[in-house]
Amino acid sequence: MGLVGRDRLRRARLGALLGAGGLALAACAQAGAVSVAGPARGPSPSATPVTPAETPTSGSGAAPGSTPTPAPTPAPTPSASIGKGEGTLQVLTFQGYVEYGGTSSRANWLAPFEQETGCVVKLDRVRTSEEMAARFAAGSYDAVSPAPDLAGELVARGKVAPLDTALVAGYKHIPKRLRELPGLRVDGRVYGIPYLWGVNQVVHEEGGPKEPSALYGAAPAAIRNSPLSIADAALALGGTRPELGIEDPFQLTPAQLDAAVKLLAEDAGPDRVYWDSSLELVRALSAGPVRIAQALPYHLDLFRRAGRPMKASEAPVTGWADAWMLAARPASPNCAYRWLNWMSSASAQRPAAAWTGLAPANPEACGGHARRMCEIYRVRDSRWLRDVRFATRPTRDCGGRSGECTDYADWVERWKQLVK
Repeated sequence: MGLVGRDRLRRARLGALLGAGGLALAACAQAGAVSVAGPARGPSPSATPVTPAETPTSGSGAAPGSTPTPAPTPAPTPSASIGKGEGTLQVLTFQGYVEYGGTSSRANWLAPFEQETGCVVKLDRVRTSEEMAARFAAGSYDAVSPAPDLAGELVARGKVAPLDTALVAGYKHIPKRLRELPGLRVDGRVYGIPYLWGVNQVVHEEGGPKEPSALYGAAPAAIRNSPLSIADAALALGGTRPELGIEDPFQLTPAQLDAAVKLLAEDAGPDRVYWDSSLELVRALSAGPVRIAQALPYHLDLFRRAGRPMKASEAPVTGWADAWMLAARPASPNCAYRWLNWMSSASAQRPAAAWTGLAPANPEACGGHARRMCEIYRVRDSRWLRDVRFATRPTRDCGGRSGECTDYADWVERWKQLVK
């Protein structure tokens, strides 16, 4: 997850970090010798809303900040089969999510798709959700892979189409927990094919503070620099202050949001680090006073393999899942469905997981270079997966439930006040 006005984490080839020479990353970071960052993160914090000109004018009657009913956009392809490809395909995604051999000849899961389907991909890559929102609103794309913060906005505004999952062979292999995330399934219609996912853990040195609430204590800590980190504070409050009635850490009432922000702010000292990149996190834990941090399983594994004893809290965690979506009016719907089919397959998700340091949504991808990622993210542990609180975009209607909650703009504003 990202930061207002900052770049999304750069992706680096996993082998470069976990190979024989790469295990010195923590030590190298202390000397400033490493120029690469680690795995991808989840939603960027300040996804630019779809511009008014791009918003349907049919009028849903929804209050500002609520979740409008998506415009009824029919799936552009009949469910019998995918038609003949149109020849080209416009794809918008994050850096590192689709590789074509430009960074490393070993990282190329685009060429096999083009060779197999005859659909030539015109790839547009961005670093932040705000960049993606702006590009998507101004351009003409067939497929897009937004993070949950932007995905919720695109679905609510009718900018992406409901999918015919019968045309996506790998969909049935994706765990039900991921397939039915609220941000991807609305009113019984599927809008996203899960691709890569991750979780946020509280990691600490052996013998150090280990409760999630310790992340917000007086001891120096490193916290991911994103408004959605408020959800992690809310999750910690759910265990210590049950009277707040926090059920979903991503859908908070004004009083619950106030309490979560207060927890973040009350003991924030000058040594607290709000990190944007894996390199910043590694440096904080290697060279600074920080001994407890919000991190990914990837980071924990990196330190352990470098000989640095670190542990992770077993408390409930938040997470996110990025998914592939189909534009509401794609110019190349047949090539787009072929793309969704490919990106849900083990053949595409295996190298993507190994490259980004994230978990593949399709467990069939858990082999070869992706095996390590599947192990550290516990991909095949369905019981653990059920306990992950996956991110959804905060909305005033509490994600479609009854009640009055705060929306994403409220979270962004409170985070700006906290991190100055």
